[in-house]
Amino acid sequence: MLKRLRIKFVCMLMTVITIMLCVVFGLVIHFTSLAIESQSIQVMRSISSNPFQLSMPEQKSGAGQVQLPFFAVQIGWRGDVELYGNSYYDLSDESAVLQITMLALGSEDQTGVLSDYGLRYLKTTVPAGQRIIFADMSSEKAAISNLIQSCALVGVFSLLVLFGISVLFARWAVKPVDQAWQQQKQFVADASHELKTPLAVIMTNAELLEYPDYDETMKAQFVQSILSMSHKMRELVESLLELARIDNGSVKENLERVDYSQLLTDEIQPFEALFFEKGRDLTISIEPGIHVHGSDKHLRQLLGILLDNSLKYSVGDGDVKVRLSRHGGHCTLAVANPGDEISREDLTNIFKRFYRVDKVRGMSGSYGLGLSIAQSIVNVHKGKIWAESQNGINTFFVSLPTIA
Repeated sequence: MLKRLRIKFVCMLMTVITIMLCVVFGLVIHFTSLAIESQSIQVMRSISSNPFQLSMPEQKSGAGQVQLPFFAVQIGWRGDVELYGNSYYDLSDESAVLQITMLALGSEDQTGVLSDYGLRYLKTTVPAGQRIIFADMSSEKAAISNLIQSCALVGVFSLLVLFGISVLFARWAVKPVDQAWQQQKQFVADASHELKTPLAVIMTNAELLEYPDYDETMKAQFVQSILSMSHKMRELVESLLELARIDNGSVKENLERVDYSQLLTDEIQPFEALFFEKGRDLTISIEPGIHVHGSDKHLRQLLGILLDNSLKYSVGDGDVKVRLSRHGGHCTLAVANPGDEISREDLTNIFKRFYRVDKVRGMSGSYGLGLSIAQSIVNVHKGKIWAESQNGINTFFVSLPTIA
């Protein structure tokens, strides 16, 4: 699928580039042709004002000076015809010259082109009669032909270079899609794996309930096991649904002015009893008067995830510390707990969905979605979340923009 997407991207890009190059080169050729034609007519007008010069007048161009071969025919009011020009043309064949002249006279336009003869003509009226200047178009055709060839060569070379760039650009542009696709496949695989185990336990216990050999006590244990696995599955499904709602923008619908300091103070109180039961002290330091633009519900959920995480994975002696402080236009929430050191690689991956650190998340019953939900909430609030681990203390930081 991604290969077809890259091919389609390159084809679309090359089509647009080809059309643009054709339009640009077409305009260049068109306006150059008009400019050459205008210069040629201007020279012919100069010739018409002084037709008896025998040298070929010079037509100036950007590449130097080009001489314009010409000859003139003057027809008097009495029908007499006079020919004059330079050595470029042999005017001895008067019948051929008169035939060309009649073709020019038969046209109503003052200027025109005789394609069969490769001539451009200019008709003017003078006191002695009518004067027609004929100029050779070979140099014009050669200039346009050279220009077309140059444009074609430049166009082909440009397309080859741009094709290579397009292939590289397509790979770069499709890379986020590739990453998202791989993450989606990994997510589906992980979710399927997490659901497979409780489903297997439920099915096994349900089948055992059908056997008459087990007494009521054993059957009660089977039922309890089914209920326990069902609760775990419900927790997993609810977490997956919460992630889906956040990804679909449900948080943005509830954004408002929130007293972040008061929210944290209120939300921490229920956790104090839980920490006390675990034999942990909860140290709180919250700077008052900090306000953010956010969702009250999801900011409470964010703090709950961080506190629940510190409650589960605290080891050894030491307090769990919660600190909120202002830093310029941002505020930083830090939740620190004593625990096993987390490697640098795990600190990077710990926010991925279904990711578990071997020592920290091994047999805790966690599905590895809590911190992923926390990161999604922080991203929606245009903030930043990260973790640090040093000297036996694991700290999770959340930085959010503040408002006045």
